[in-house]
Amino acid sequence: MSTARPESVRPESVRPENLPAEPAHHHIVRRTIEACRLAKEAAAAAAEGIATGSNSLLSSLRQRELELDAIDMEIDSAVTSVITEVEPTQARELLACMKFMISLERIGDLLLSFANSAQSAAGRIDSEDTRDLTRMATILEKMLTDVGDAFSSRDVAKAVDVLRSDSEIDRLRNLIFLRHIENPEGLSHQASLQIIFMTQSLERAGDHAKNLAEEVCHLVSGHTIRHVLKTYDKPVEQMFIDYLRHRDRQ
Repeated sequence: MSTARPESVRPESVRPENLPAEPAHHHIVRRTIEACRLAKEAAAAAAEGIATGSNSLLSSLRQRELELDAIDMEIDSAVTSVITEVEPTQARELLACMKFMISLERIGDLLLSFANSAQSAAGRIDSEDTRDLTRMATILEKMLTDVGDAFSSRDVAKAVDVLRSDSEIDRLRNLIFLRHIENPEGLSHQASLQIIFMTQSLERAGDHAKNLAEEVCHLVSGHTIRHVLKTYDKPVEQMFIDYLRHRDRQ
């Protein structure tokens, strides 16, 4: 991966003179949320690009990957110098930002790989594969939208929704693999190798989005994801009883 900072990325150190300096840890959190938005936009471009066969949309993923890489380097450097100067709660938040950027940068790489394979297979992708790949990328876009919102608003419920969305990506991956690897009907398929690569890229990007949701759950609750899911998997009746007990104690 290139480590050069793209020229189109505006240096964040340049601020209008009439605005006060932003606290360093606030800046890092804000840039992490911006990176979530960039990754979401990349997934949206991948979905529309494969659905419409737009080479320009698929090509735009390279620039977004460069921008994510630049933010990753910026945050990595900033956290190293800031983390010893903040309160423990803010330090945990900064560590979460670093973990976020590891996954977001990897998502950018995977979506670029997806775009490269899609361009190699241009004009040779069956309608069934186009439909399922578009659906996978669209689900990924929604996962990244929700995980960015969950992180910025500290919303565990939305993070749990992201965790549950990953199963649909896995189901679509299995359908595509069944067509191109097992092929029980013995049908002739074009560009199978590129389609398998594209499917793997989206499935792995979904895994990284799931990792982001797990990080939100841990940051907000202080508990492991297994503990959080047990809470959200309670029957409605039990959740209502817990609510009544909590209300009576107040």
